[in-house]
Amino acid sequence: MYGSRGSGMKALICLVAFTMAAPVAAQAPRSTVDMPASAGVPEFRDPKTGQIWTPLNVGLVPGPNTPADRAFDPLGQAARIDGVVVQRPKITPLGAVPITAGPTVPIVNIGDAMLRAVPEQRWQVVLYLDNNSARTVVPMLHCRFTNAGKPVEETRVLLPRVGAGLRVGLTIYGPKTDLFVDRATCRVESP
Repeated sequence: MYGSRGSGMKALICLVAFTMAAPVAAQAPRSTVDMPASAGVPEFRDPKTGQIWTPLNVGLVPGPNTPADRAFDPLGQAARIDGVVVQRPKITPLGAVPITAGPTVPIVNIGDAMLRAVPEQRWQVVLYLDNNSARTVVPMLHCRFTNAGKPVEETRVLLPRVGAGLRVGLTIYGPKTDLFVDRATCRVESP
């Protein structure tokens, strides 16, 4: 009699363990967005020759190797900002999203991100965040600004409370534009 009771207890323990583990395994992965620097090549028209110069054609014309010809090589940049910069950006409510968080939809989703440089200021990531859940959340993001795969700056973004089913817009600031950045990757750390 004791043997059958023990196997029933083992089955009950397995059922409880499976029930508790299933929601954790069923949670959708956190959102990540990766964006290259926006297109748009700066150009300069030489007033004397009429030649249009861009970063794509500078240095391709044969001639003397002057200091002006040896312009900054973004791939050779070794500068970076040590540590993790913490930001608390303001958010702008943009509208409502369906409450669909579950096994295939994350609680918080980021998207429609764009990396751009504000001349003589800073690199910026403008992105949109959706709270797909029926509760208010306090998201935390992590953004990494890179140049040719090498880190330039790491940023932790602490957002204010985002209401249930709300879509918000925000701007995350990166390093100053005297450092070259060709890509930024932002991901949700919490919730």
